[in-house]
Amino acid sequence: MSHPLTRVLTLLELLQSHARLTGAELADRLDTDVRTVRRYTAHLRDVGIPVEAERGRYGGYRLARGYRMPPLVLTNDEALAVVLGLLAAERLGMGTAAPASAGALAKVERVLPHTLREPLAAMRETLSFTANAVTGQAPGTGVLLALAQASRARTSVGISHHSWRQEHTERDIDPYGVVFHTGRWYVVGHDHLRDSLRTFRIDRIASVTARADGFTAPDGFDPVAHLTSTLARGTYRWQVEVTIHGPLDEVARRLPRSAVTLTARPAGVLMHARAERLDGMAHVLASLEWPFTVHRPDELRQALVDLAAQLVAAAQRKPEEPPQ
Repeated sequence: MSHPLTRVLTLLELLQSHARLTGAELADRLDTDVRTVRRYTAHLRDVGIPVEAERGRYGGYRLARGYRMPPLVLTNDEALAVVLGLLAAERLGMGTAAPASAGALAKVERVLPHTLREPLAAMRETLSFTANAVTGQAPGTGVLLALAQASRARTSVGISHHSWRQEHTERDIDPYGVVFHTGRWYVVGHDHLRDSLRTFRIDRIASVTARADGFTAPDGFDPVAHLTSTLARGTYRWQVEVTIHGPLDEVARRLPRSAVTLTARPAGVLMHARAERLDGMAHVLASLEWPFTVHRPDELRQALVDLAAQLVAAAQRKPEEPPQ
């Protein structure tokens, strides 16, 4: 690392990767002396990169929270992590209202050196996913960030909300947490208007206003568990109750948390679910490797018999016989 420009850029990378480094630490990593480190930091300031120096025994150098973002320097591994993160976010439907992911990906690729741009382009063009792409319901960036900040700071907010019936309400909530689930963003918290625990889709929130009041979330509250159990209790035609004679942990890995609730029982796992169609529930149960007992509804038993008949017919069909 003999070229001064290389050392200056390496210094910038080190400052971006650490909250603070002493002059001696920087000199050691740059294979130079403390006096030269001071000169290199002066070069960064000359081009508008805000480097702060703290004097004293515990002093050091750090990037200031300046009025503009300094040029971004990424290692090969960091650039790959950014590109893969953007691709995964797009696949999962995690984008916001503005096309930020596509713009960020284009900017990253535009400034990469050719030796790195080509391999990453190959990764983007050849990468495949086993799961289908999710069409996300994109929230506003400002709304999403305001709710996340309020949740962390434990401060109430006012929201302007539109229901699925397009009914508009203004209400105050205590946001306990923000959850992303199957292409949609949700905020879970206490609704002052209803005086109850509620879940709101963030893409239906038009604006967020900070309030001065603070709040305390219930001890041990899990926003993810609350959301998935709420969605599992949605309005469906059939209420299903089945005991699956298998271990809870393994059964839970095979069933979607948003569609069922599972409770350990001496005989196995008691599954409560709601379904619009029982033939679909029959397929889910038949895909499990454990025996099960249907408690309700009785119509599910007939759906299982019908599925079994279809499987028997398929097993007995000869290659030259067309399906009926």
